[in-house]
Amino acid sequence: MYTALLQSMNRLHPRAWDFIQLMRMEKPIGIYLLLWPTLSALWIAAQGAPSLKNLLIFTLGVILMRSAGCVINDFADRNFDGHVSRTQQRPLAAGRIKTREAWVLFAILVGLSFGLVLLTNGVTIGLSFGALAVASLYPFMKRYTYCPQVVLGAAYSWGILMAFTAQTGSLPAGAWLLYFANLLWTVAYDTYYAMTDREDDLKIGVKSTAILFGDADRAIILGLQGLSLLCLLLAGSRFELGTCFYLGLAVAALCFAWEFHATRRREPQVCFRAFLHNHWAGLAILLGVVLDYALKG
Repeated sequence: MYTALLQSMNRLHPRAWDFIQLMRMEKPIGIYLLLWPTLSALWIAAQGAPSLKNLLIFTLGVILMRSAGCVINDFADRNFDGHVSRTQQRPLAAGRIKTREAWVLFAILVGLSFGLVLLTNGVTIGLSFGALAVASLYPFMKRYTYCPQVVLGAAYSWGILMAFTAQTGSLPAGAWLLYFANLLWTVAYDTYYAMTDREDDLKIGVKSTAILFGDADRAIILGLQGLSLLCLLLAGSRFELGTCFYLGLAVAALCFAWEFHATRRREPQVCFRAFLHNHWAGLAILLGVVLDYALKG
C-alpha cells in the first residue's frame, strides 16, 4: 500500500519521484529507526496512555524531520555522492534536482514540523530549536570528525526529550537514560551502515566511526549495543516497567547477537542488512513497553 501511494504520487508529476528519493520516502527504514524509540518514550512519559494529539504530532513530526534530514544530508554530500557506488544516482548528485529546489523543500519540511511543535507547549518549542540545529549539523560533521555518528545519535534521540516535555512538561532523570540509550544504539547501527561504504569513504576522504574503529568495529558495535541495553535496564527500573519490557530487551539482545555473527566477514551488503535489522530491535522494545502498560491497566 505504501509503495502504491508513492507510485501514484509519481504519476501526478513527472519529477515527483526525484523529490521522493531526495526525502528517502521510498526507503522508510530511517523513519522506523527514529519512530520506535520516540514512541517508546512517549508511552513511558504518558504511563501507557499518550494523548491522540501527541501520537499524531510525533508520528508526523518524525516523518517530516527525517525527510528534512535526508534533504540536508544530500545537499552536504552532493559533491561526494557521485563518487560512491551506492549513492551516485541520488537526485542532487545526479543533477536531477537543483540546489535551490532542495533548499525550498527543506524549508517547507522544517516549517511543517515547527507547525506541529507549536501545538505542544513552551518547553517543547524551545527544545525543537536544538533538534533542528543538531539535525542540520550532522551531515557536515563527516568532513571534520571521525564520529559523525555521535551527532546523528544526538539528533535521532532528541525526540525522546521532546516526547517527555510534550506529555508532562518536564524532563525526569529517566528520560536522559532513554536518550543516552538511543544515542549509543544509533552510533552502533550507523557504524554498520558506514561499514557498507568504508572503502569508498577512504578514497574520497569522508570520515566515520567505521574507519575510526578499524578492525575492532564489530566488537565496539556490540559493546555500544550492550551499553544501550544497560541504560534501558536502568530506565526500566526507574519507570517501574515489568516483564514485557524486559522481554522486549531480550529480543533486542538476540537481534544484536545475530548482527554480530552475520557480519563476521564484513561483507558490505551483509553489513547493510545488519543496519536494517536494527529496526526489529527497536520495534521489539516498543512492543514491550506498550504491552507492559496494557497488561498493567
